[in-house]
Amino acid sequence: MIATTEEDIKTLRAAGKILAGVLRDVEVLAKEGTTTAELDLVAEHATRTRGAVPSFLNYQPDGAAYPYPASLCISINDEVVHGIPNEKRMLRNGDIVSIDAGLSYQGYFVDAARTFIVGDSTDTSLGGERSLVVRGAGDLKAHQLINATREALEAAINAARVGSHVGNIGAEIVRGARNHGFGVVEDLGGHAVGRAVHEKPFIANDGKEGEGAEILDGMVLAIEPMLAEGKGAIILDEDEWTYRMKDKKRAAHFEDTVLVTKNGVEILTV
Repeated sequence: MIATTEEDIKTLRAAGKILAGVLRDVEVLAKEGTTTAELDLVAEHATRTRGAVPSFLNYQPDGAAYPYPASLCISINDEVVHGIPNEKRMLRNGDIVSIDAGLSYQGYFVDAARTFIVGDSTDTSLGGERSLVVRGAGDLKAHQLINATREALEAAINAARVGSHVGNIGAEIVRGARNHGFGVVEDLGGHAVGRAVHEKPFIANDGKEGEGAEILDGMVLAIEPMLAEGKGAIILDEDEWTYRMKDKKRAAHFEDTVLVTKNGVEILTV
């Protein structure tokens, strides 16, 4: 989407704040013994009570065997994206959990994801919205993976500039992954958003500087780095939605929806 009016921007900002609130509600309740189905119910309720509609629920893109059956994607440990909530799947202390949600508000779509470790304490000195893991149940490598992925998101957002290319965004993700000794998840990435769940252009997480679509004034982009402990190859699970790491190593995923203008980039989902 290209946001061209003040009404576009105002409504996108409102949608982003709603989604950020939904993700915070889910993360607060993501404790040991909670099922992923329970978290999905929380997400749907939190979305609808704020006047929005879950955009993942019943979404069926081209090539999908059946519509996505939940409001929230919950991916654990070696799962990277699109994990389907299940009433039998319980969280355990030390699990790396990625929660990914999207919603529509007054016809505008936004998308965001967060990764955390079940049982961890967090430092809210960054305002709560972008909390930093400081101690808790996870092992050192899990903390490093999450922090590296978060840093990759920040660097990728900073690379989103009018007149540059979406490949610059991916190039920053690759650079961040290599600096910390992690792999970039292959074949997945971000996308434009705003008037639909997914819009073109696709933003490859392994992009190269100067390649891909040009970034235009007013573009709304969902930027979502995914880093892994291993090499980055993925496989599709039997449920035909969940992507997991081929080598069974763990992954992390962060995402924000941003508005890119000639005056800079604005993060909407905070």
